[in-house]
Amino acid sequence: MRARKLIALGFAVGSLLGIGLYARRGKASERLDLYFADGSLVSLHSDSPEAAPLLVHARDALRAAAT
Repeated sequence: MRARKLIALGFAVGSLLGIGLYARRGKASERLDLYFADGSLVSLHSDSPEAAPLLVHARDALRAAAT
């Protein structure tokens, strides 16, 4: 009976750690999604040279919208 409780506790702790690590991993990167009139989508990561000038404008727009 005690072994079951320890296994359940270990599983719960492991699950919480996994959720925390997954959430932390997801917040590290920025990306830019470009939607076109024909319905297509292009995603650019923040480290790509094409996204750098657009991310500056996107950050300015988000900052202006927040105020």
